Amino acid sequence: MDIVYEDNHLIIVNKSAGELSQSDHTGDSSLVDKVKNYIKTKYKKPGNVYLGLVNRLDRPTSGLVIFSKTSKSLVRMNKLIKERKIKKIYHAVTEKSPEPKKGTLINFLKKNQAKNKSFIACKNELKSKEAILHYTLIKNLNKYFLIEIILETGRHHQIRSQLANIGCVIKGDVKYGAKRANKDKSICLHAKSIEFIHPITKVKISLDASPPKSNIWSNKEKPPC
Repeated sequence: MDIVYEDNHLIIVNKSAGELSQSDHTGDSSLVDKVKNYIKTKYKKPGNVYLGLVNRLDRPTSGLVIFSKTSKSLVRMNKLIKERKIKKIYHAVTEKSPEPKKGTLINFLKKNQAKNKSFIACKNELKSKEAILHYTLIKNLNKYFLIEIILETGRHHQIRSQLANIGCVIKGDVKYGAKRANKDKSICLHAKSIEFIHPITKVKISLDASPPKSNIWSNKEKPPC
């Protein structure tokens, strides 16, 4: 595991693309399982290990996942999320450049449980939820484009569906219209950084996670056209 931060209250991990945040119907090993085993072994804890999952990432997405070691910190971290006091920045590699190159997307999303997919919906449509993000084109890559996204809300598949809606499908994301899948079944979406006030110590926490080690992420920077 790539542990980015740890103290008595929180542990924050840079999740690999393809790794489950928590167990699902597949029965595959999850990051929750790995972190629990890590804590149990490192601190020689008997019995069950308490671990609260603060935020989730889709299986094909990489980046920062926050865990709480105590129920007290979990309640407080959930409150920070509800009050939108955790700043989250993502990087996405897309098949097309956004126009304009910097802007804000405001949509209403509705989740289709059967398809595990979110669709753009009307404001007054039943169970639709407002989704807001800010984006900036930061690099032109070889045939692709690197976009930075700041999330205001955290809806199901929000970045994937909102970018696809403006024609900027994320590389490898065939569910939302990508031309082809990535060989490792990942999508080029990375939860790059987070910033928040620690719920217990009240210290400002600013963390950054390295993207996956692949050619597309290591492309040399070029200024946007």
